[in-house]
Amino acid sequence: MSPSRTCVLLLTGWLAFAILASVWPNALTAHWKAIGWAILFLVTIDAILVMRSPVMDVVRRMPGTLPIGVWCDVHLHLSNSSAWPLKLEVFDGIPHELDAHGMPRQQRLAQGANADLKYQVRPKERGTHHFGACHFRLTSPLGLWRRNQRGGPEMQVRVFPNFAAVRKYAQLATSHRLSQLGIHKKRRRGEGMEFHQLREYREGDSLRQIDWKATARMKRLISRDYQDERDQQIVFLLDCGRRMRTRDGELSHFDHTLTAVLLTAYVALREGDATGLLTFAGEERWLPPHKTGAALDELLQTLYDLQPTTNATDYLAAARVYMTRVRKRSLVILVTNLRDEEDDTLLPALQLLRARHLVLLVNLRERALEQALDEPVTDFDSALLHGAVHEYLDQRRKTFERIHAQGVLSMDVLPEQLSVSMVNRYLALKRGGAI
Repeated sequence: MSPSRTCVLLLTGWLAFAILASVWPNALTAHWKAIGWAILFLVTIDAILVMRSPVMDVVRRMPGTLPIGVWCDVHLHLSNSSAWPLKLEVFDGIPHELDAHGMPRQQRLAQGANADLKYQVRPKERGTHHFGACHFRLTSPLGLWRRNQRGGPEMQVRVFPNFAAVRKYAQLATSHRLSQLGIHKKRRRGEGMEFHQLREYREGDSLRQIDWKATARMKRLISRDYQDERDQQIVFLLDCGRRMRTRDGELSHFDHTLTAVLLTAYVALREGDATGLLTFAGEERWLPPHKTGAALDELLQTLYDLQPTTNATDYLAAARVYMTRVRKRSLVILVTNLRDEEDDTLLPALQLLRARHLVLLVNLRERALEQALDEPVTDFDSALLHGAVHEYLDQRRKTFERIHAQGVLSMDVLPEQLSVSMVNRYLALKRGGAI
């Protein structure tokens, strides 16, 4: 408990009146004492009332899982079970790993009344986070005291990679509006690898599509329809080393990568392919390729609390582990952030993987490099910066030239473009029959 501003002002006025009473004691002393006893009575009664106030009833409603970097609603249901109206300040027990908008809140509750408050949180870090009890600061009935209370349930929430992109993809795919997400899904009528169905001949069908036996039986031209081959394997080889801790904005390169992995895995599962995961340069997590209904949920559970480490990246060691675990030919999507000092292990690793698999190297490009080149050259220091950036980009270009010379596919994209670019590349490889 603490005295309110009203109480402090009241006592200050009483003390000021004491100065006047000392100047004219005969006229004012009796009044000063009476006012003092009245103030003492009011302060005491008000303190007793606020101390007897029951703990506020509160119910928190929010999802048990949250996507990182996305604002989500939290609802608080408050109930006043005291015998008088309440004026209070509310602040929920929000973990420091979450940003909050709409807290603290001022609220007035009549006797026996309820109130619903809504505010928003945005997770900054993945993992399991703890919501504490809700904090209240009650103002006493006469406004002379303020009392702190804690009430309501504690709870844990799990922060996952941004699965909102998966949800949006599903919605747009259902309504055939994927172009709004930037994903281009092209159908190749009759040019796939697996037989799909028989249908009537259409103008534009090739002669090799015609099924002559069915044509003779039906006495009209019948064509075979093919679809892209299914039951293939897509395995993500995910770098968890120190380079993935780089941040361009609020999220790290690693967080952008996890969002892209989830979206690409979801698309691959819809296409009938199995998905798997192997992490390296940190905590090793292995999820064998499969395409069951729970595959995406298992991937979420595997990734949601995974964090990049300060370890150096050894691509060759990761490739050797992968080759011992995956025998079937697969599309290996290696996601990393390239640096020159890692070339000694990168190229041998890509060569080892390519001996059995189709390899796609995905590199995250730092936005800071482009921002540095956009700045005008105005002095010697800015000229040195431009020169250093150009030299660095030229070394990276030579690295990619060596990678292409080994027959390895590659992408070099900004983190915020990664999800859509990776999905489009996967679909292009599948439609082209490369997998």
